[in-house]
Amino acid sequence: MNPILFDKGEAAHPTPAEVAAGEPSAGAPRLRVPQRDQVEIRWASLDQLLEPDHAVRAVWAAVCGLDLGRWLCEIRAVEGAVGRDATDPRLLVALWVYATLDAVSSAREVARLSEKHLVYQWLCGGVTVNHHLLSDFRSQGGDKWDALLTQIVAALLAEDLVTMQRVAQDGMRVRAHAGKSSFRRRTRLEECLADAREQVVTLKRLADELPEASSGRQRAAQQRAAAERTKRIEEAIRQCDQLQQQRENTAKKSGRKAGEARASTTDPEARNMMFPDGGCRPGYNVQFSTDTASGIIVGVEVTNLGSDQEQLPPMLDQLEERYEVKPDEALVDGGFASLKAIDEASNRECDVYAPVKDATKQQAAGKDPYTAKKGDSEAVAAWRVRMGTAWGKAIYKLRCQTAEWVNAICRNRGLWQMPVRGQAKCRTVALLYAIVHNMVRGMKLRAEVAVEGG
Repeated sequence: MNPILFDKGEAAHPTPAEVAAGEPSAGAPRLRVPQRDQVEIRWASLDQLLEPDHAVRAVWAAVCGLDLGRWLCEIRAVEGAVGRDATDPRLLVALWVYATLDAVSSAREVARLSEKHLVYQWLCGGVTVNHHLLSDFRSQGGDKWDALLTQIVAALLAEDLVTMQRVAQDGMRVRAHAGKSSFRRRTRLEECLADAREQVVTLKRLADELPEASSGRQRAAQQRAAAERTKRIEEAIRQCDQLQQQRENTAKKSGRKAGEARASTTDPEARNMMFPDGGCRPGYNVQFSTDTASGIIVGVEVTNLGSDQEQLPPMLDQLEERYEVKPDEALVDGGFASLKAIDEASNRECDVYAPVKDATKQQAAGKDPYTAKKGDSEAVAAWRVRMGTAWGKAIYKLRCQTAEWVNAICRNRGLWQMPVRGQAKCRTVALLYAIVHNMVRGMKLRAEVAVEGG
């Protein structure tokens, strides 16, 4: 045997014995380096990759327990007929519910996460979605989302988890999807409308004269965008006229000169209003009515009025229409407590708990703000007396820990700016936040009952 064949030469690295003896090493350290270009085959399903106790599983289970018949009845692709299979509405509802919990309000971002993020991939289960589908499902289903809120609260009422004997209402200013620079006076709006109509005509002429300049799809998109802009400006002129009439009526009562109204060409229904930080920006006024005992949102409304003064009576009517139940007590802040609102709430058999205006100043002047005043109606006089008692003040303290708590949760979930335009679509977004809140809160209430019963 040739020993040269087995001659290893000098050792390039220290022997184990040398390392154990503590002799210094002359070689480079051996490291485990990440190999990210290595192809691997992993035999695991999406269900196996997701943690068994992940929150998205509870979301899917809760959505599957809802009645989504109003969405299902609109699907034309049925067994025995032609047509492409429709996307399961349970999937779309679950995607928006979990995205809202995740503080994601953009349809494009939800579509991206559905391709890249494991949790959203698990929800989709191989079903592809795009931002058009997601956006249309959210924006065009206003009455369905409204019915879904009623369904969830009605189920909790049936289980006695919600009593609705006492509700707290508050308004929250949310930035509109429009800039301050988009607001124009009527004269300027008419000029914009003329330009928009001219653009529509020009696009149609170019499509006829130069059909090869762009694809049919591009021409259709351009014409659609121009037509939508024309429609928005026409609506802006109508809103501007309406707002101008309101200003003139207010000016007649106050004796002041009415300022010239302006409307947005981007979101005609948005209004400039004061925000809590003192700034004036385009926004909407989101109204939530919450059951104080359970923390469940029972009523939702979105207005473009910067004041809460007239918002209590319509909300009480909404609650009665939704659930055929009238709350016995309503807790609101001073912005809601006009004398007219208190009288109207009393006519609906509801007692109002709200602070008396300038109570501290009246006490400093030696007057009792909690006694009936000349001209007070029976309901207003009872309200003053009620707010002067210790138990009345104790009940009113529940307003902050209920209404402000709900507002804070919605803020934490991203409700700072509307992702859509138009009052109706913004109301749908507010309904979605209320539905998500109630689903999470409802699961906690049922868990508490199960623990107490067990």
